[in-house]
Amino acid sequence: MNNPQILEIIENLKGRRAYEEKRASKLGFSSLYAYIEDKILKKKVFEESKVIQNKIEKDNPEKIKKEKKSSCSCC
Repeated sequence: MNNPQILEIIENLKGRRAYEEKRASKLGFSSLYAYIEDKILKKKVFEESKVIQNKIEKDNPEKIKKEKKSSCSCC
């Protein structure tokens, strides 16, 4: 319980605090702090994987499907 970012998030929950506490207990977390900590960790991992995926797409342009050119002039 030393992370000031998590403590700040918990303080700013206000009306949603009861909802988040119920959600944390439903998902099996021992405290609201552990639940918020897990949410932040998952968010970081998701953002990092998204950055890596974008980098891979930029590095490998041949894997991106190219538009199919039609053989006739009417289409």
